[in-house]
Amino acid sequence: MPQRVTKAVFPVAGMGTRFLPATKSVPKEIMTLVDRPLIQYAIDEARAAGITEFIFVTSRGKSALEDYFDSAPELQSKLERDGKKDLLKVLETTNMADGAIAYIRQHRALGLGHAVHCAARLVGDEPFAVILPDDVIAADKPCLAQMVEAYEETGGCMVAAMEVPDDKISAYGVLDVEPEKGRLAGNKRLARVRGMVEKPPKGENPSNLAVIGRYILPGAVMRTLGDIDPSAGNEIQLTDAIARQIDTQSGVHSFTFEGDRYDCGSKSGFLEATVAFGLARPDLQAEFSAFVDGICAKRAAAKAG
Repeated sequence: MPQRVTKAVFPVAGMGTRFLPATKSVPKEIMTLVDRPLIQYAIDEARAAGITEFIFVTSRGKSALEDYFDSAPELQSKLERDGKKDLLKVLETTNMADGAIAYIRQHRALGLGHAVHCAARLVGDEPFAVILPDDVIAADKPCLAQMVEAYEETGGCMVAAMEVPDDKISAYGVLDVEPEKGRLAGNKRLARVRGMVEKPPKGENPSNLAVIGRYILPGAVMRTLGDIDPSAGNEIQLTDAIARQIDTQSGVHSFTFEGDRYDCGSKSGFLEATVAFGLARPDLQAEFSAFVDGICAKRAAAKAG
């Protein structure tokens, strides 16, 4: 059985320029989806998958991200005095155990692969997960927990995957896959990866199966990241390092997860996620649903008129 995955790397060094001016003073990962920052969704998903060590790859201007996971004794004391037990429970979800979280600086923006490699000393030779907080996935069983369960059968490298339409495929790393064989053949969510292409032009993609921001990787990938040269965009690509593992004994596997993914790195994706998560909240559902229905009715009436 593969070694248990207990470490996760969160690359959060980006400047979030697509969300300016908001990100001039607030890290994108702290922007709230309903009432929780994007990074909280990522942390909760990691915890549900058994992650106990959290490694953040940051940059200048991210102090608010670090403060978010620090204790807030004054706020906690006030909530206790006011008897607000429900809010105390919410506050507890933001607390991290002593020593569970580490921050590493990425001094130069040289790509996702470089960001992940910044955590090499903390990861060592152990398998580790990578979570991109921009990709928020709503699922009954959290996406990484689904992957960890499958990884226990496969070992090696595993990437989360989903079908993407032709007009958007050039924005992703794209997979060339074949069905699993032997004892894994019955799992239709798994496929053996035989090739990976980073952001192929439309029409040159080997499939429509794209890599989404969840990975489980062996420590060997860190060594590869330290050796490879920049490629697409003159950046060190994580997909290039993963592709080097295809011909190893354990290989690379894609996992088509169950759930809905929202690209919160784009404004439209962030708005879509806000609506979807708002409508899914029991405490907001009735009032918010009525508002959304009203907006849709007004738009339909305006078009008809």
